[in-house]
Amino acid sequence: MELTRPKPADAQAIYDLIAELDTIVVGRPDSTLDDIADLLVDPDFDPATDGWLCYEDGRLTGFGQAMRKGRTDEVMLDVRARTRPAAELLWEQVLGRFSGVTAEIGVYAQDAAQREAVEARGFTYATTFHRMRIDHVEQPEVLFLPGVTVEAGAFDKEAVLRDVHHVLELGFAEHFGAYERTYDEWYESREAASSTDWGQMLLARVHGKPAAALMGTNNFVPDENCGYVQRLAVLPGHRGKGLGKLLLSRAFAADFRRGRVGTILDVDTNNVTPALGLYTSMGMRPYMALDIWRARL
Repeated sequence: MELTRPKPADAQAIYDLIAELDTIVVGRPDSTLDDIADLLVDPDFDPATDGWLCYEDGRLTGFGQAMRKGRTDEVMLDVRARTRPAAELLWEQVLGRFSGVTAEIGVYAQDAAQREAVEARGFTYATTFHRMRIDHVEQPEVLFLPGVTVEAGAFDKEAVLRDVHHVLELGFAEHFGAYERTYDEWYESREAASSTDWGQMLLARVHGKPAAALMGTNNFVPDENCGYVQRLAVLPGHRGKGLGKLLLSRAFAADFRRGRVGTILDVDTNNVTPALGLYTSMGMRPYMALDIWRARL
């Protein structure tokens, strides 16, 4: 077996590997080529230290990553392999990349083999993220609230984007897996992602002051022609007043106008807010589950 470091030119081969393995487990690819390409240029990911490719007889049989979350002591791991020898070798690499950190890995709920692999290495279950979707068969209703205005972001609207970042940071501060990013760090990360559309950043103001924000992206456009709500946050003092529903209604309507057949989001079942109930009340339904496992290295 041979280990090499991933390069942007390897995106297609890595995608083909992961798509094949996803299809075995969940029946279809759960990422796009753009997702893999974006990972390889993510500011938090250094291919020279954080990624590995495993080849057997010239064939790519495994991909591993260990990526630190910003400036935290938490890292995101992944090991995807076609063969057991490749998996064993890659696990050795990713677990040895960092020490004194908390490692996190996502495992599909139905992936018994990967679950056994993480349990054998000391990982314990932490939470589950449900992927939810709503299909748009007709123009969604747009909600309004007295005293509330909604403004869309844009690459040249720095003041709006700074307010969006501020709300997302405060709104997610107590959520599982959240970590602090400065505005410049957040902007650099979003600008590096091909899925970013600054016009899908929505900011709700209550009597002129920032209160809630939604970050929409194009992650699911290439494969499912769906919009994606990557983040939705309401500041603590404004929760329970309908701002989440209002912003979702705007995102749904905008996706419909763009010709999207639906809108997708992921929600943590241990969310500090009753987010799951909010999304189901808006007509969304869960269709995939990803368990998060953690271990202290």
